[in-house]
Amino acid sequence: MKKNGHIAAGRGAAAVPSVPYRPSPGRQPGLEVLDLPGLAARAAERERPLTLPARPAFHLIVALRGGRLECSVDFTAYTLGPGDWLWVWPGQVLRFPAGHTGGDGTVLVFPSGFPSAATDALIRDGEHVPHRLISPGPRHQAGLLRVLDTLVEEHACLTDLPLEAHGEMLRNLLSVILLRLAHLADPRRPARGGNEPFRRFRQAVEEDFHRTHRVEDYAARLGYSPRTLTRATRAALGCGAKRYIDERVLLEAKRLLIHTSLPPAVIGERVGFGHATVFSAFFRHHTGMTPTGFRSLAKP
Repeated sequence: MKKNGHIAAGRGAAAVPSVPYRPSPGRQPGLEVLDLPGLAARAAERERPLTLPARPAFHLIVALRGGRLECSVDFTAYTLGPGDWLWVWPGQVLRFPAGHTGGDGTVLVFPSGFPSAATDALIRDGEHVPHRLISPGPRHQAGLLRVLDTLVEEHACLTDLPLEAHGEMLRNLLSVILLRLAHLADPRRPARGGNEPFRRFRQAVEEDFHRTHRVEDYAARLGYSPRTLTRATRAALGCGAKRYIDERVLLEAKRLLIHTSLPPAVIGERVGFGHATVFSAFFRHHTGMTPTGFRSLAKP
């Protein structure tokens, strides 16, 4: 039974294919360092070419050293030039319309659990930053490339150190890159501090937005008052808790409208609406368009 923004459990599976993290044979799980042809080859092995949309279940960072590279992350199209860095987070919908041609770059692939706990916590505080194309200035770019070159070299020297020490070396070098990119992506982001309610709320919304859109339900689950969640969300993002939930629901609806052929009514169910008319009204309220209208304008 579905009502008041609820949907029965098990009905929220994504239709955009998810790409799991898999280490290369013979390598310790944690970090993959590839070039763009190598990334394309890995995608072809999984029968999911780069030209098709997919959701990586891992972080993917592209550091473009030369040429041009076209890609889209969710609904934003990017053209990377030399010196640009693109950071795609787990669950975002990624597509390279022209494949890997035209660009020369280094690609870092790693699961969320690979960075150190401290680094992982710091970068997760900036997880809400929507745009992840980063163009460092000359000073920061030079420093980033020095660390990246060292990381590439150390990644290739698998037998120079004991396996555990080798993994720790890669983890530390990656952490330097991640912390710098996180700051460049959102320099106003405060250091990790006392917003544990928002971090827990964000995770709960990610798990349950296809079941409930009510702040009260998340507050009850987490042991906070709705007012506490609203204050915490406003401190982190400048908007209230209800708006945060609605924006997450809207993002998923747009992903499914653009990247799948599912009927709008089915998409509405997958993002937590029991009736197509309620979903259509919600979508029109937030975008000024019906789901069908949005699909006809935006779908590639």
